[in-house]
Amino acid sequence: MTETPRENYGQGAQGEPDVPAVAPKTTLAKRIRYYFDNSLSKASAFVAYAFILLVILSMWNTAFAIWVSSTPLGVAITEPDFWEQFFRRMWTTLGDVGRSNWADRLSSFSAWVSSTAVNAIVIGFVATKIQSSVQTLKAGKSAVINKNHTVILGWSNRIFPILKELAIAGSNQSKPTVVIFADQDRVEMEDEIASRAGDLGKLRIITRKGDPTNPSDLKRANIGAARSVIILDADDSGDATVVSTVLAVKSLVNDPSIPIVAEVDDAQTAEALTTATNGQVQTVRSHDVIARVTAQASRQPGLSTVILDLLDFDGDEIYFTSVPALEGKTYGEALLSFNTASIIGVRDAAGKTHLNPAPTSKIAKGVQFIAIASDDDKVSYTGVAKATAPKVAASKETGRKAEHLLVVGWSSMGRSVLSELAEFLPKGSSVHIVATPKYVNPAELQSLKFDGVAVSFSATTGDIDELIAAAEAKHYDEVIVLGYRNAISESEADAQTMLTMLQLNTLFNDPNNKVKPTRLVAEILDSRKAELARVAAVDDLVISDNLAALVVAQVSENAALAPVFTDLFDADGASVNMRPIEAYAPLKKSVAFSQLVAAGVNKKESVIGYRIAAEARASGSQGVVLNPSKDREFVPEAGDTLIVVGSI
Repeated sequence: MTETPRENYGQGAQGEPDVPAVAPKTTLAKRIRYYFDNSLSKASAFVAYAFILLVILSMWNTAFAIWVSSTPLGVAITEPDFWEQFFRRMWTTLGDVGRSNWADRLSSFSAWVSSTAVNAIVIGFVATKIQSSVQTLKAGKSAVINKNHTVILGWSNRIFPILKELAIAGSNQSKPTVVIFADQDRVEMEDEIASRAGDLGKLRIITRKGDPTNPSDLKRANIGAARSVIILDADDSGDATVVSTVLAVKSLVNDPSIPIVAEVDDAQTAEALTTATNGQVQTVRSHDVIARVTAQASRQPGLSTVILDLLDFDGDEIYFTSVPALEGKTYGEALLSFNTASIIGVRDAAGKTHLNPAPTSKIAKGVQFIAIASDDDKVSYTGVAKATAPKVAASKETGRKAEHLLVVGWSSMGRSVLSELAEFLPKGSSVHIVATPKYVNPAELQSLKFDGVAVSFSATTGDIDELIAAAEAKHYDEVIVLGYRNAISESEADAQTMLTMLQLNTLFNDPNNKVKPTRLVAEILDSRKAELARVAAVDDLVISDNLAALVVAQVSENAALAPVFTDLFDADGASVNMRPIEAYAPLKKSVAFSQLVAAGVNKKESVIGYRIAAEARASGSQGVVLNPSKDREFVPEAGDTLIVVGSI
């Protein structure tokens, strides 16, 4: 993604000046120490540096020997002096003992024992000092001297997908660098990154151990020269640690244009941080994002694929562009003015975001369009296309039937997911939860109450017969499998989830029971398990650590995206929705995508793509076509859906 100029929000909460503070000069000694320090984390680099040092020392010794031989010191000594006799005695070996009398033997043996003891003590002392120095250097105590780098404060499972996305985003930069500053062992951090993040291309990773909440310690990360700062919610202390880290960062950062992205849980804390820093701190409520996407994905097949495509740096992304030629035109006309980009909203001259405004609203001067495109050069104005919406038969409004959901597994995330879903479930709907009691707080389940939705719970040991009994109780419209996050380890939770998915698919495919096949949505905590989880033929897979990480990475690269994502994931704002395509175009008749966009204008929606159900079933993919060119045609079939940004 190309860089977008960062907004200047003026002075911060502490009244910091707009002009950045002058960074202290980096001396040659500091640079040598810094690069040597970093080399210790890479075995190959350290060996190379050691070899170069050995060559330099050998050259120096040779030069010194040649020089000293040309001085008066090089004249041969005719008679042995005191020092020659002393060193001969000190280095006499036992093999020389037999050449003298007993007095000389005892004297030589005593000298040998003494010299050996002294040498052992000296060598041991030097070895201990060297080992101690190496361990100190490996701990990463030197200050970072890099500039224009991304700083990540804290350590959590989301750091690995964040690094992957930053590697993609930095592929067009000369020396992309990420500094990770966390209260973790440096060697352990680097080992985990190597095993879990995979190939990061030319992205350079620098790790430092320290306390992110301590300003004097945090100075070593050179935050004042960073291009962005990411603060991870790394522990179970709630938002307290994150707030302390934000304060530590603000005490060191004098430039208000450096974006700070912080993970928080509480909505009030998030708003307070953004307001108190005049917009410099952008917050991401990871827990909320995961819950909303899980809830929306369970309602709309293929939606999770669309969300992931919008959030990652591969494929289509979100860009901002100004088109003076569209000033005075309507938003509806603007939707048809980009052949290779899909418009989802505007950002006014004051910097406020408006997703899916009214089609009749006029484009004012200074407005930027928010567009989905494969690259920034694809967001080009091509003139207002002449497209008419297809004629479709008026559909009769029918009352929605009650829906019944089966939830297998539980965590604190479950309450948030059901809270989102309850708003869309018709009266008379029900939710039955099946979970292992030792992983669940019973009081939490007993307090679950939603208007018009009945909630019940049954315990299970994970036995297949218990799962059959629960699934046979009634026909469920959907099954949601949640991971036991926080109750057991991440790997154990994902293993439990995948086992449940396999058991459910076995039940769906077995004609000898009363369990009818139904839609299956599952949550996986570790993105590395995604491909393995798809073996279970899940309809939609929500990868928790990926979702939050993608939002954090995107906002760190472009802070202007924060309000866009907030609006997309907010229940009160515009959101991504999947609509039955027959409401926009007749089935089995070829239609151009521009016509579907025009049909969306009539319904006050911004159309961004479509989903072909047949491709989803045949290929095992989701059949999603995001942001096709306006002149692309296809034949809609029953089950196909249109992807729009609009009200839920």
